[in-house]
Amino acid sequence: MVKVRQDAWSHEDDLLLAETVLRHIREGSTQLNAFEEVGDHLNRTSAACGFRWNAEVRNKYDNAIDLAKRQRKERKRALNKTVQAVPKANPIDSSEHIPSQQEETVDEPVVQTNLEPTATFNLDTVIKYLKSLKKELYTSNQSKSSLQSLESENSSLQTKVEELQKKLADTEQQLQAMKEDYQTFIQIMDRARKMTVFEDTNLVSSPSFRMDKNGNLEQLAQGSN
Repeated sequence: MVKVRQDAWSHEDDLLLAETVLRHIREGSTQLNAFEEVGDHLNRTSAACGFRWNAEVRNKYDNAIDLAKRQRKERKRALNKTVQAVPKANPIDSSEHIPSQQEETVDEPVVQTNLEPTATFNLDTVIKYLKSLKKELYTSNQSKSSLQSLESENSSLQTKVEELQKKLADTEQQLQAMKEDYQTFIQIMDRARKMTVFEDTNLVSSPSFRMDKNGNLEQLAQGSN
């Protein structure tokens, strides 16, 4: 099942994460195993659990971590003492008593249980941890690449916005100049119209005179010669 949970961490989630990590430390396991266990329980990825632990939870449990590490050392010392206390098998002597099958099976399982499974377990966890680090590094590189791509796209869009704003300002200036030229043209046309009307009025209303035979001036009617 794909883990797609992305909601916020609750106090109970943080407490479960802390308790699981501390338990794995005490038992000699790795934090990676703890992250995977918590991830399976909360339906989250181990990387998300590791990030939450390192970023938010770990600094609240410094004393508990130190105590868990001391308990792990004590447990390891006790385990080593148990291994050293196991008697080694003596060479078989024909003159000595040969142990029975039941006596032979007492010591052998103890040695194998304390040595071989522990070495195998540590090697597997190291390999698994290295694979997890590789996966997290790959995810981190992908995130950085996506961020750089978004920043580049944002810069390109910002440049286009600035260009459009400059074109808009130039267009507004041209429009204002056209308005001013139009107003000037209207004023000139209005003045020309008024001058033409005034001249026509003077021509119509100006009286004409002529002198008669007796030397007197008389006004001529409009339209007469």
